Amino acid sequence: MWPLSNNDNDLALVLSGGGAHAAYQVGFLRSLADHFPHIKIQILTGVSAGAINATFIANHPGTFADAVNDLSDVWLKVRIDHVFNVDAWSLSKSVLRWGFSLLSGGVARTGFPNGLVDTKPLRRMLERGFKSSGGGIAGIRENIRQQKLKALAITATNYTTGQTVTWVQGKNIEMWERPDRHSLMIEITVDQIMASSALPIFFPAIKVDDSWYGDGGIRQSAPLSPSLHLGAGRILAISNRYKSSVQEVRSEANLGYPSIAHIMGILMNAIFLDFLDHDALGLERVNRILESRSLKEEHNLHLVRAFVLRPSVHLGKIAGKFEQELPRLFRFLMRGFGAHKTGNFDWLSMVMFVPGYVQNLMEIGAADANAHREQIAALLV
Repeated sequence: MWPLSNNDNDLALVLSGGGAHAAYQVGFLRSLADHFPHIKIQILTGVSAGAINATFIANHPGTFADAVNDLSDVWLKVRIDHVFNVDAWSLSKSVLRWGFSLLSGGVARTGFPNGLVDTKPLRRMLERGFKSSGGGIAGIRENIRQQKLKALAITATNYTTGQTVTWVQGKNIEMWERPDRHSLMIEITVDQIMASSALPIFFPAIKVDDSWYGDGGIRQSAPLSPSLHLGAGRILAISNRYKSSVQEVRSEANLGYPSIAHIMGILMNAIFLDFLDHDALGLERVNRILESRSLKEEHNLHLVRAFVLRPSVHLGKIAGKFEQELPRLFRFLMRGFGAHKTGNFDWLSMVMFVPGYVQNLMEIGAADANAHREQIAALLV
């Protein structure tokens, strides 16, 4: 067991997005809980599917280890039809609506489709899991009241303004405002979670108050910002994006003209460009400047330590091995985008909510946590 910390600096857990890739985070958290079953995480921030994981932990009445065990059970039982409708009628209706809209120049009476799939199952699953019926989530309120949790922050993208919006629930928190991002103090509901998780084009946008919102990973140039604004002294950030080496990029095979799936995978990776490394590097530079005690005292600043964990393997590339686990009709329609021809499953892997893939990602997450146990332990002491 790793040594527990006596440091009273608030610890923040930052969970990024990527749809089904968030199963990787759960594997990491399982390893963390095994070694630190009584760890106290005061600040939780999440984006996209990472917002679901963060909210689950923030809502749980038990210890961190209890919360992670229950979260693992949820992920191991999740199926693609728990997230969006994959029955023949729903998929056919969606395809027909898109087709009619395109062929009619957008004036078809069917109306323009909101997304490729219907995510009502995900909403129902979240409402049951968080025991929410349109209002706030009781467990979050209670954990904040008991001071087990300082704040939960969930980030989404406002499609109206293009701004990154962070919804915060907590006590004695000062909000922030920047030209491209700002925060709002609210009581978080399933609406905010659904909004943060709405993969562009694939999942429909979610209306919150008077604006429409989508995935929080779009244009998120400062992923560590919410945890810093919330007063974190230590940050543990888990990314779901593999960083290819120069040799790997150069060795990519050219399989002919890129398929729609290949292009969409590139676009998704560009849209959700992960700035965690850049943000962490900037934080490290600021820390070096703040080693001057007089500067810290003059500006009331403090050092913040951070560790960013990334997958040791490309999570998108291994998804092809589990394509056969997808529902038949859904797999047939997705093959129309050409993923199986080029072998690029980056885009499809984000919605690969199938047991084999989820289990594989959790195992990779746990192995990566164990491989970096010394760096993680150094952050927590």
